[in-house]
Amino acid sequence: MYSLTTQKKMPEDWHQADIIAALKKAGTNMSALGEAKGYSRNSLRNALYRPYPKAEKIIADALNLKPKDIWPSRYS
Repeated sequence: MYSLTTQKKMPEDWHQADIIAALKKAGTNMSALGEAKGYSRNSLRNALYRPYPKAEKIIADALNLKPKDIWPSRYS
C-alpha cells in the first residue's frame, strides 16, 4: 500500500536584500529609520542577523507588515 505523507513547509524568513529593497521601495532605508526612532544609524541592521524585537517592529511598521510576516522563524 502506498502512503503519501505531506509535510508543511515552514515559511522562510525574508532575505536581507529583500528587506533592504522593500524599505527602499517604501522611500526609506535602515539608517533613516534608525535615526528617526532615536537609534544609531546602524543599530537596526542587527535585526537582519539576529532577533531584535524592537528593531524588527520598526522595520515591519515601515513596510506596513507585522514582524512575523518578515521573520516567521522568529515568531513560530
